[in-house]
Amino acid sequence: MLKAQLRALLRESAQSRERYETRNLQRSWRRFAAFAYIAEQYGYRYDGLSPLSPNGSPNPYFAFRRLPDAPERAAWSAQHYPAAPDGGPLPGMRPGGSRLRPLPEVRHEVDLLHARIMVDYSRTHRRRGLTALLVLLVAMLIPLSQTGFSAQSLLVCGAVWLFFAALWLTGLAIARHRYRKYSRVLRDSGVDWPPSPSR
Repeated sequence: MLKAQLRALLRESAQSRERYETRNLQRSWRRFAAFAYIAEQYGYRYDGLSPLSPNGSPNPYFAFRRLPDAPERAAWSAQHYPAAPDGGPLPGMRPGGSRLRPLPEVRHEVDLLHARIMVDYSRTHRRRGLTALLVLLVAMLIPLSQTGFSAQSLLVCGAVWLFFAALWLTGLAIARHRYRKYSRVLRDSGVDWPPSPSR
């Protein structure tokens, strides 16, 4: 997954695309933050949630904005890490084993990227859960319309819907806690995130 994602980034860079958009394909938010650090070494800075994602998507797209010095960054990384696209060492990462383990000197930068990503991802939970609950309600009404709206069937469907509503509320509480936690990390580090629309 990492090799394909890095090669896609390099293709966008070679074509001087202003934005690179991707999903988290690393199965870990910390590894995705490490990938975001690598993307910056090739000229693309993490820029938040992408408008490509439908509202409430459980696997949203994230945007990376091309930096003014992208060609210089990409050339430097290509010169110093020529084997990176083929599984070799990556900028700022430990060699060998997992390729997305930050070196100590860049860990703080990766941690701040992780906090930004978690703040953005936490903001997607509310709409995602509401959409799922509405779809579930409609899905349960279809068989009920065929079998009849008996008290027992309504009770069973209501209990099922309430169970999933409780799961959504629990997830929402976790997402809000995560949002507050990582917002505080960013604020304590002097990072204003998410940026205001005027910026």
